[in-house]
Amino acid sequence: MMTDIEIAQSIKMQPITEVAKTAGIDEEYLEQYGKYKAKVDYTALMKNAADKKDGKLILVTAITPTPAGEGKTTTTIGLADGMRKIGKNVMVALREPSLGPVFGVKGGAAGGGYAQVVPMEDINLHFTGDFHAIGAANNLLAAMLDNHIYQGNALNIDPRRITWKRCVDMNDRQLRFVVDGLGGRVNGTPREDGYDITVASEIMAVFCLASSIEDLKERLSRIIVAYTYDQKPVTAGDLKAVGAMAALLKDAIKPNLVQTLEGTPALVHGGPFANIAHGCNSIMATKLAMKLGDYTVTEAGFGADLGAEKFLDIKCRMAGLTPDAVVVVATIRALKMHGGLAKTELGTENLEALGKGLPNLLRHVSNIKNVYKLPCVVAVNRFPTDTDAEVEEIIRKCQELGVNVVLSEVWAKGGEGGVALATEVVRLCEEEKGDFTFSYELDGSIQDKIEAVVKKVYGGAGVSILPAAQKQIAELTALGFDKCPICVAKTQYSFSDDMTKLGAPEGFTVTVKNVKVSAGAGFVVVLTGDIMTMPGLPKVPAAEKIDVDANGTITGLF
Repeated sequence: MMTDIEIAQSIKMQPITEVAKTAGIDEEYLEQYGKYKAKVDYTALMKNAADKKDGKLILVTAITPTPAGEGKTTTTIGLADGMRKIGKNVMVALREPSLGPVFGVKGGAAGGGYAQVVPMEDINLHFTGDFHAIGAANNLLAAMLDNHIYQGNALNIDPRRITWKRCVDMNDRQLRFVVDGLGGRVNGTPREDGYDITVASEIMAVFCLASSIEDLKERLSRIIVAYTYDQKPVTAGDLKAVGAMAALLKDAIKPNLVQTLEGTPALVHGGPFANIAHGCNSIMATKLAMKLGDYTVTEAGFGADLGAEKFLDIKCRMAGLTPDAVVVVATIRALKMHGGLAKTELGTENLEALGKGLPNLLRHVSNIKNVYKLPCVVAVNRFPTDTDAEVEEIIRKCQELGVNVVLSEVWAKGGEGGVALATEVVRLCEEEKGDFTFSYELDGSIQDKIEAVVKKVYGGAGVSILPAAQKQIAELTALGFDKCPICVAKTQYSFSDDMTKLGAPEGFTVTVKNVKVSAGAGFVVVLTGDIMTMPGLPKVPAAEKIDVDANGTITGLF
């Protein structure tokens, strides 16, 4: 059996100019990065397409992740290829992968099998340099902040209340907590510091939520980096860093055009983590895709309680988007794991374990239908070991909720394996009307919003807010940030804040440890459990298997 990279390298790609023609993008709007990828001049193209009606928007999300895998990105890509197979004009809008997971455990984010975006090596490694630009903008702001203190501290910044960290797009636990500015006065002011991974930087969230370069600059200016000795916030605007940061981001902000293995146009742009930030690709790429295609297929990170919740409550609210249909991806293997089976036992039929794990899928589906009130279909990624009895059990349980189940074979068959799913998704878009509702309104308090998400979306009993977090909520409320959406950072492995609680736990309480504002992004971050903004590498990193030969051909990349 060929690996993902071998499959990707076996397919002859179309020149990116041909892909652009398929998408309806004139060559004058393209900035080519080699033969097979390009940036698109968003502003000029959107002006030209201003009178064109927006296409339908399809969100792909998933059950709570397990080590058995779900295949959300693979399904997103295969669904789009399947829609082209049935004659639809479709665009894909995806996130860019972070180098951290690529070299660590999770792998890349270019899909798998015969449902991939290509060139997958480029997309997973450096791509068009967007993440480097975001890291540079982040670190320029950090440098200007420390320099301001060194040069006399006219803004009266309290060095003990600096909230801005440097970043690097790599899993590097050694950098989580550092002491810098050592070596005497000429080398800065000694202080405790730390690094985030680039995808956890607020610049990444700002980048993905900005609707234009002007909006980007306004958001950058609002970023709070520290507080003064008399508790006043200090912003990037106060430090006069915004113009230079925007200059570093001026090319990165343009969406990237690539293709699927079957030549479907795909915009791959931005990529915040969904257990830390809002986990969605850029608003600019999504809106551009909706202008270019009659249908846009996009995804949100991790399970529906994280990625989809943030896509719907944050991204859709800020961008004025309403999905026309939602796909919830599941595998029988993963559901059996939620039912208590070990990873080594997933290959044999076990209806009892499947029955115990099914409530996880059903809660996600119920959230989409009953909390957000959107049309929904379940896509089951079928594995060769899945039995007919197991498939029939999923179909029966979902039909009780009034939701169809479609088998997806896009990993093995590409677009052909996604035709049945594509047909059902088109039917949902054209025949079923949702009544899109957020899980909370903005006029409630920060605590009200946290409780709404925990009770309505996670299925929890309530919230325990630690004293330090209560104080932070009071401070943010006094500063006027209580009317922002919330972005809950929690484990992706459970509906609760305890990763060991699989399935669909009930009666649990979510503990809020810290609350901080991402003023540029425009949301309040609620930290629960043991969330880290700088991951570490595993005992055997994926990086150990990656190589490149004398011809420049990369191997070992999945």
